[in-house]
Amino acid sequence: MNTPKVVAAALILAFGMALAQDPVIVGLITKTETNPFFVKMREGAQAKTEELGAELLTAAGSFDGDNEAQVTAIENMVNAGATGILITPSDTSAIVPAIERAREQGVIVIALDTPTEPQSATDALFATDNFQAGLLIGQYAKAVMGDTEPVVATLDLAPGISVGTLRHNGFMAGYGLADVTAETPEQTNSPEVVCSQDTQGDQTQGQTAMENCLTANPDINLVYTINEPAAFGAYTAIRNAGLEDQITVVSVDGGCAGVRGVVDGQIDATSQQYPLEMASLGVEAVVEYAQSGTAPTGYTDTGVTLITDNPVEGVESEDTAFGLENCWGE
Repeated sequence: MNTPKVVAAALILAFGMALAQDPVIVGLITKTETNPFFVKMREGAQAKTEELGAELLTAAGSFDGDNEAQVTAIENMVNAGATGILITPSDTSAIVPAIERAREQGVIVIALDTPTEPQSATDALFATDNFQAGLLIGQYAKAVMGDTEPVVATLDLAPGISVGTLRHNGFMAGYGLADVTAETPEQTNSPEVVCSQDTQGDQTQGQTAMENCLTANPDINLVYTINEPAAFGAYTAIRNAGLEDQITVVSVDGGCAGVRGVVDGQIDATSQQYPLEMASLGVEAVVEYAQSGTAPTGYTDTGVTLITDNPVEGVESEDTAFGLENCWGE
């Protein structure tokens, strides 16, 4: 028969063992450390790990497309005992073997923002519906342009990155320039697209690309950009050419700088996404897996909203006041 002292001692021991358990380790690997989108993603992951008593490890590539650094980060996090790794893959195909090796060792891997190719290479995906983001700005551009024949420039991301293809194809489908779906594997153009250039989502490259496009075809009246830095670069080239009142610019991201770009007229509309939500849900999923053994599966849409101060009939949107309340970055 156990005495009260024995029972109390057992309870104290059990409580002490519980306290001594190592925290759940969650890894977060972003494309870069400096992009405000990924800064906000880290903030969301850090806040959620602190809330849930987990530990966060972070790493990033030195540039957008730095697959080698992301592979090394996965290996380091597996060796550090991570239960799960959240990753925004820079090269959606080349990263897959490293992800597979991690999963073979019992680590769950969740893609944030950008799906791998194939998407099934990760346990789950928490991301903006990038096709829908492109679709919204394509529909908006179509309504704004009305009966004007579009002469289009697309300032894209880079080959082999699914997020760029999805946004581009969404824009094309939204405008009605091509019959494409989210499953269309390759970037699609039409005769109305007179110039397409990759920008790496960079402002300087966006300006150069737009300058090249205007040199090749000064009649361009509609510009799609992969993100707002590329849009700002494009606008600089457009303004320098004295064409700011003749060209409509639409984009994707919804960072605070981008929303302010809508306010001051550099961008006509943008699709806003929510990186903090992606990271928070990812951390919750890893901790849930550690506690219950239930792994996340499939795709979770973290939402997208069209932001413009010039709404059009038939395309749901919010104004820049909403955009500024929900944006990220400086």
